[in-house]
Amino acid sequence: MAKESMKAREVKRAKLVAKYEKKRAQLREAGDFQGLAKLPRNSSKVRLHNRCQLTGRPRGYMRQFGISRVLFRKMANEGLIPGVKKASW
Repeated sequence: MAKESMKAREVKRAKLVAKYEKKRAQLREAGDFQGLAKLPRNSSKVRLHNRCQLTGRPRGYMRQFGISRVLFRKMANEGLIPGVKKASW
């Protein structure tokens, strides 16, 4: 389980990215790199990191489901994810 501060930091970064998205696009289109440098660093989309929505785990993230591999396996075995079942052949 990730620390609450780490989860909160990612949420804060996501809000900053959304806030400055249009301004960054305009500056990039105009070629004003000095203006881009004056914006907050965390407003860059590159600084976002995918985390599990339930546990906050930063590694082993599955984009299709938005959760970590550990939680995915647990939930799939319990039948909590529709359309997913254990493979057997």
